[in-house]
Amino acid sequence: MTLDGYLRDKPLYYSKIDYTRMPRAYESIKSFFKLPKIIQIVGTNGKGSTGRFLADMLLRQGFSVGHYTSPHIFKFNERIWLNGKDIDDVTLHSVHVELQELLNDEFKNTLSYFEYTTFLAMLIFSKRCDFVVLEAGLGGEYDATTVFPKILSIITPIGYDHANFLGESIEEIARTKIESIMDYVLLSKQYDEAVYDIAKEISERKKAKLFFAQDVCTLSEEKKIKKLIKQANMPLFQEINLQTAFASAKLLGFDIDLDELKISSLNGRCQKIRDGITIDVGHNIMAAKVLKNHFKDRKIILIYNSFKDKEYRKIISILKPVILRLELLEVENQRGMASEEIEKFCKEKSIEFSKFSKVEKDREYLVFGSFAVVETFLKEEI
Repeated sequence: MTLDGYLRDKPLYYSKIDYTRMPRAYESIKSFFKLPKIIQIVGTNGKGSTGRFLADMLLRQGFSVGHYTSPHIFKFNERIWLNGKDIDDVTLHSVHVELQELLNDEFKNTLSYFEYTTFLAMLIFSKRCDFVVLEAGLGGEYDATTVFPKILSIITPIGYDHANFLGESIEEIARTKIESIMDYVLLSKQYDEAVYDIAKEISERKKAKLFFAQDVCTLSEEKKIKKLIKQANMPLFQEINLQTAFASAKLLGFDIDLDELKISSLNGRCQKIRDGITIDVGHNIMAAKVLKNHFKDRKIILIYNSFKDKEYRKIISILKPVILRLELLEVENQRGMASEEIEKFCKEKSIEFSKFSKVEKDREYLVFGSFAVVETFLKEEI
């Protein structure tokens, strides 16, 4: 069976998760992996951009580097980045065939989409890379990526997301994510003070060495990072992500020349794709707060939709001060979308809304809500 066909039959999420499945599956095939040096990234926001910044830095040091990220916008290959390029179809297919031969029937049938693709990425990287930047999915402690030993754990900003899986409070969510750490930990700048205390507590209990990104970077380096973000015309929140990536490279022993550094980020992260149109694949409260600050002096037309299990009421309320009008984008798979609920909420909050039809000239648009929303928009408009 092709990879596409195989993955189509895989659930993205389980209502009840078997936390023993991924460790048991890895134990059954671990002898076939020759592991590179792994840096795991967990957090709520900024994982993808931080990972890409760091992977780029390591690549420019002359190493072979893999970056595993998720989800994707157009094509699955976007999740597996190898030495500056998305993985090619030929390699992807051949390693899928190899993995099918390694796994027994139990694991071939029961592994989730993310669990299987994590093995797929690591089997590709294990034979080709010196370093791998491995981005966690929803969680931390029980995440599929956590079965692999790492030389550094990076914790990006933690906020509310996937409460049904991770916990109802920042403290619960932070514990779930930070419990994934091993010996060395780098904590990026956080928006909630509680995260610092929990990171210190867990690091002490696990006897892990904890570093703070702000302390690793000098004032001179911070100024250069701000300048780089401005020159690249990236949103201000990327300063935290670039600072975290740079601090990680320093901890790994590399001397990165910020004056010579060229930076690029993942697609879809507050990305201005053309005049008047910004796309963002964020789908949580923290992303909404960042975007509200980014557009604070402007009024935008919000092209939006959301799954019913997301905090769309809070997200729309946060963005309301910058919303001129909300336009609902119909997504191909409408099952589980909150279109009707969003319309009702807009009426309650006196927010003008309509169905999205086309982009008008001389207006500023933000396409936001999820990868599915951004993907649908881009397919229609580009």
